[in-house]
Amino acid sequence: MPPEAENPRVAETRAWFAKSRFDLRCAETDLQAVPPLVEDVLFHCQQAAEKAMKGFLTWHDATFARTHDLRRLVDACVAIDASLEPALAESAPLSEFAWRFRYPGEPFEPALGEAAEALRIARSVVAVTAERLRGVPGLI
Repeated sequence: MPPEAENPRVAETRAWFAKSRFDLRCAETDLQAVPPLVEDVLFHCQQAAEKAMKGFLTWHDATFARTHDLRRLVDACVAIDASLEPALAESAPLSEFAWRFRYPGEPFEPALGEAAEALRIARSVVAVTAERLRGVPGLI
């Protein structure tokens, strides 16, 4: 029997982080496109941070709402490990990118620098949450 079948929590945590890292790859690819796909970079950065935090919460058997609100997820993670606050708090403003570019509406042209900063933040969130779960088999 594969190890994932023996411990569903390990498998689910790894799945969240696999999705998170996939979103990071998408953001990196979109940033390198000519011209850069800035809206997609921002979307994938929000998604990467969200999924990393949900992976962290999954490992700790913490329930969480079906939400794209990173502030709520930050608060839930910090309730488990207060030392995460500085690293995760800066991701909260990325929440709007889960929906801002998905539907037509008010025009908004994000700057390339904003996308690069979002990618830095998303990478940091994924790294710090994964580091806290160093003992999860196959995660790091």
